[in-house]
This record gives sequence, structure tokens and C-alpha cells, in this order.
Amino acid sequence: MIALLLYRTLADHLLPWAMTFATRMLARSLNMPEPLVHSTGDYVVAHVTAFEHSVGRSLCPSRLGGLLRAWWRRRP
Repeated sequence: MIALLLYRTLADHLLPWAMTFATRMLARSLNMPEPLVHSTGDYVVAHVTAFEHSVGRSLCPSRLGGLLRAWWRRRP
């Protein structure tokens, strides 16, 4: 019961505070306004997601592993 109460306290109060603090420190270190840091983060996430869906699937480790195993089997 105490563990659940501690978890809820961390999740409800400390986690949002820590995220806000980290965003403010990042904005300050980059000398950028905080809203610009948020929008830049969204932009980067969108580009990474697009890359993963286009090129990233062909670079999947399990797919590359299968291709390498097939290549080694074909070598004399």
C-alpha cells in the first residue's frame, strides 16, 4: 500500500516537475525560448518517425541478421 502511494506521489507530482525543469534547463543551455524547444522536439520526433517507417524497416536488426545469415550460407 505504501509503495503504491509513493508511486502515485512520484508519478503525479515529481515527474511533471522534473520534465518542466529539464525543458527549462535545455532551453537555457541552448539559449532558446521554452516553446521553441517544445516545437523543435515535436519536429524531430516527426522526422525520426518518418525515417523509421521509410528506411528504418530495411535496417531492422532482425532483418539484417537474417540477410547476413543467408549470405553466409551461400558462400562456399
